[in-house]
Amino acid sequence: MRANGSSRRLRFALVLAISLMPAMMPSTSSAAASGAALQPTVQEPRAFGYLLGDVLTQRILLKGDGYDIGTVTPPSLGRTDSWLERRRVRSETDADGRRWMAIDYQVVNVPTTLTQVALPALSLTSSSGATLQVGEWPLSIGPATPANPFNVGDLQALRPDRQAPAVPTAPLRRQAGFALGLLMLTLLSWAGWWFWRNARESARLPFARAWRELRRMQRKPRASGPPGDASAEAWLCLHRAVNETAGHVVHVGALSGLFVRAPYLQPLRAQLEQFYRQSAERFFTPAPTGDAYPLRTLCEALYRAERRHQR
Repeated sequence: MRANGSSRRLRFALVLAISLMPAMMPSTSSAAASGAALQPTVQEPRAFGYLLGDVLTQRILLKGDGYDIGTVTPPSLGRTDSWLERRRVRSETDADGRRWMAIDYQVVNVPTTLTQVALPALSLTSSSGATLQVGEWPLSIGPATPANPFNVGDLQALRPDRQAPAVPTAPLRRQAGFALGLLMLTLLSWAGWWFWRNARESARLPFARAWRELRRMQRKPRASGPPGDASAEAWLCLHRAVNETAGHVVHVGALSGLFVRAPYLQPLRAQLEQFYRQSAERFFTPAPTGDAYPLRTLCEALYRAERRHQR
């Protein structure tokens, strides 16, 4: 009988303890409402084996099984100390529906020997008023290279400069020679065409022939008489060129027909009229004044106008 009574009293005590447990343990919402500091669940990264440039991620549980801390203000980005830099803060949800704050750190500097460092402690404020306290997490980082090289075999402090592989230049020389040959052929062809065209124009165009003849007269030595470009032969040479261009004999009163057939000579109309007046005075006046006339200059101007028209 006493054993049965003891069992009943034990069961009663257990039921009473279980019923009072929620009242004895503060809930997350009540802790948040009171502004209490919480120690959240944290998934820390591996604590060893980090080198320069490695990225490690720390995860803080914000919402889990009956646990919801609400929105949390993320920590600021940037350097946390001489070794680490906080690069990114993001929110993640795992397969079980739990929400985590993931914080990425990158190793931006390394010591010369294996050294212990730590992820910094965090104090995060949530929208519900609670404060999350995350402690430091120690970890180790190692140097990028040993302070003293091994000096064995090919493991030396300095390596000799590596020679760049030689580029085969024979194909390049052949291509350059071929291109240079084409360039020379093009230049020679152009020069030959230019000389051929000038020779053809000198033989075919009236003022080109007259210009060539006047230059020949000027270079030709004369024992007596006027200079070559002032002689009667020079004047007649220019007259023949004007007549051939007009297609008939031209005199001072018939210049209009010349400009109808050769309109490119219109800018030289005043000079041609003066030429014919001077010619009439030279050949038909008993006592010409003998003033010098720039016959060679007029012939050159007519030749250039003719050449521009042919182009």
